[in-house]
Amino acid sequence: MNILFLCTGNSCRSQMAEAWARKLNSPIHEIQSAGIEAHGKNPRAIAVMKEVGLDISAQASTKLNGEMLVWADYLVTVCGHADEHCPTVPAGTRKEHWPLDDPARATGSEAEIMDVFRKSRDDIRQRVAELIERLDQESGK
Repeated sequence: MNILFLCTGNSCRSQMAEAWARKLNSPIHEIQSAGIEAHGKNPRAIAVMKEVGLDISAQASTKLNGEMLVWADYLVTVCGHADEHCPTVPAGTRKEHWPLDDPARATGSEAEIMDVFRKSRDDIRQRVAELIERLDQESGK
């Protein structure tokens, strides 16, 4: 099964989801992430993922294209903007929406902002783990 995580800019939430899915993945899934636009990677997202041993610095910030939509069997939008602006998915593609707050919009001290990023990272990990478990159960794995 091909899983695509979609966000506004593919800089933070979808990048973290891609990394967690690759880490927690069973061999039956292929993983990608993309954005409605490509904004580059968020340095704080890279830092909090590195804290848990996942290096996302080499992942590309990619803009969604039609080939990705055709490729995806399962599409997960991780923000309201991506959900609202996602092109129509092909018949048979399953879609799920996770209304995640954007940690890049956090304000306060650097420590407070990083805490928001860590909470987002951990929430995304939990959601990805539950998704993969569900999909594995559906496929009989």
